[in-house]
Amino acid sequence: MALTYKDVADIIKIIDASQCDEVIVELADTKIVVRRSTGAPAPQPQLQRPPQMPPPAEAKPAVASASSDTDAGTDGAILRSPMTGTFYRAPSPKDPPFVDVGSAVKKGDILCTIEVMKLFTTILAEAEGIVTRIYTQNAELVQIDQPLFRIVAAA
Repeated sequence: MALTYKDVADIIKIIDASQCDEVIVELADTKIVVRRSTGAPAPQPQLQRPPQMPPPAEAKPAVASASSDTDAGTDGAILRSPMTGTFYRAPSPKDPPFVDVGSAVKKGDILCTIEVMKLFTTILAEAEGIVTRIYTQNAELVQIDQPLFRIVAAA
């Protein structure tokens, strides 16, 4: 039995909604380990391939980075995309966006999701502040390290 991306996404959702810190799923030649660490973004699956297959290329971890880059003299941190994928501002087309310009956010608040091959990664605020700019349109393709949000510390 092989796991689909939907299966993996469902496992991550279950863990995200629970108090579990770690889940290990082993099937025939596949092993998935999902761990939660305090203050980190949503847990990411670690896939181990069978010995006859080459190991996956090393990838950048799925952690959105905040930088103190400025544009046009504006203060605040820029939250950048940790991966290439499709940027979504809301959980579904019918729902309101997670945040808008002017929204106050706390560390750990959901800002958006990025979809890669039907697997959604939740991007969380790394600090408290006010969203002063959203650089990307809903359902737009984003690249690794592309600016997503500017967040200015609340006064």
